[in-house]
Amino acid sequence: MIKQLKLKNYILIDELCANFDNRLNIITGETGAGKSILLNAIDLVFSSRVSKDVIKTGCDKACIEVTLDNTKHDLSKLFEENGIDNWGTEVIITKEITQNSVRSRINGTLVNQELLKSLRTLFVDIHSQHQTYTFLQPQYHINLLDSYGRDDYGNLLDSYKVLYSKFEGLQKQLETAKNSANATESQIDFLKFQINEIEEVNIQGINEDEELSQELEVLANAEKLKDLTGSSYWAINGDDGSILEALTKIKYDISKAVSFDSKLEPLSQQFLDAMENLRDISSELRDYSQSLDNDTARLDEIQERLFLMDKLKRKYGGTLESVLKSYEEFSTELSNIEFSTKNVEELEKEITSIKSELTALACEITENRSNYAQVLSVLIQDKLAVLELPKARFEIRITPKNLSSNGADNVEFMISTNVSEDLKPLAKVASGGEISRVMLAIKSIFAQNDEIDTVIFDEIDTGISGKATQSVADEMVELAKSHQIIVITHQAIIASKADKHFYVRKSQADETKVEVYVLTGDNRIKALAELAGGTINEQSIEFAKSLIET
Repeated sequence: MIKQLKLKNYILIDELCANFDNRLNIITGETGAGKSILLNAIDLVFSSRVSKDVIKTGCDKACIEVTLDNTKHDLSKLFEENGIDNWGTEVIITKEITQNSVRSRINGTLVNQELLKSLRTLFVDIHSQHQTYTFLQPQYHINLLDSYGRDDYGNLLDSYKVLYSKFEGLQKQLETAKNSANATESQIDFLKFQINEIEEVNIQGINEDEELSQELEVLANAEKLKDLTGSSYWAINGDDGSILEALTKIKYDISKAVSFDSKLEPLSQQFLDAMENLRDISSELRDYSQSLDNDTARLDEIQERLFLMDKLKRKYGGTLESVLKSYEEFSTELSNIEFSTKNVEELEKEITSIKSELTALACEITENRSNYAQVLSVLIQDKLAVLELPKARFEIRITPKNLSSNGADNVEFMISTNVSEDLKPLAKVASGGEISRVMLAIKSIFAQNDEIDTVIFDEIDTGISGKATQSVADEMVELAKSHQIIVITHQAIIASKADKHFYVRKSQADETKVEVYVLTGDNRIKALAELAGGTINEQSIEFAKSLIET
């Protein structure tokens, strides 16, 4: 359950700490006072979409903190997998919103949105105006029915969905295979031509053209290179007037100088090293010059190979890398065509077999859904009678459809609130007050069958009055015996049932602020009197007291 809500710099709230009761929590206040701010904050802490507009004007960031008291769910494995500290029964979720980022934490550890969603499904069920719209949509009804019957046929439905996913995948493969198998003879011949054309060149690597171009440059200039390196060798190490001959005389002079001044020894050694290096260079120049040969056959071979490579590069992307990539694509496409022709028949057989399995599973699911639909219809209809809709008839109608991801059923909630009216889709019949009670009936039934700790109602009393209000209030009290309930209401009768009563007030002095108080004693009686009569007087005070005493 939600133990505590803390807000800081959130919309119109500077700072707030609200501690909730584990039973029925009521939130009241004047219209426009900001009652929904609290519920929106709880919703927001679990949500992925967060607007920076929630940051209070003039502040850098807003912070929401929700403390959960967990006594039902084993979160140890989930926390261990995500590196979250386990604090026993206490789970603290925080969301920090700045102008540039939103950060969510569980027990101080940064977490992603998927993890928050998984916690929300365990702890909180929020009934808002948006969710009312969702409940009215037929496509959502099948999920409601399945969630109620999950303990009995959930595994069956999961198996069906896994198999249906495979079925869809095979259908896509079949479509691709058929398209490939229908390739014309000319398409196949052209693919083979392209593959053979690339294979004949036998490319050795993506840089082979660059290496051959460099070798071609050497061969084309072999004579020049031979002359240049040979003359360099003779200039360094020739018989007469060579560099080494001149250096030998210098070597003698330096050696003699060293005999007079030993400080010249390092310089002498450097000179000797330089002479040795020069000898090595001259040897390499000689070897290189002698290795050069005017190999015209190799020159022609390289030119022909580069010509073939350039031809391929012009056709297949401009580089040898793109040529080789094209070769892989052509080979794969041809292989798929050849494989697909054989594979179409096999895929069709497998699809037929899986479709037969799916049909059998779907029939079992339909049977289970039909059984639960009857049970739920009776339960919800009985609950509607308790909620002052005694003539209401409610039916969960199941009709067949083609196989889909969730079976072969259309599920729709049908209702008639008047004895003279036939059953019609929920969205087309119920008035505002009737919708509120239908939603409460559904929530009440489902709450008995799930492990959600907290159920939140945002203005569930819309469009009701009199006995209907009393019945809704009684249902809230009953539901609060097994769940924590948080409710925004404008009805004194409902508010009087609170185990904890929060009052929201908006003040507008130098700046607009929203403040939240816990009402007790006379303050609570005055708030109930104001709700009941619009003004606080002796009559409304007496009525408020009678509500609390009831």
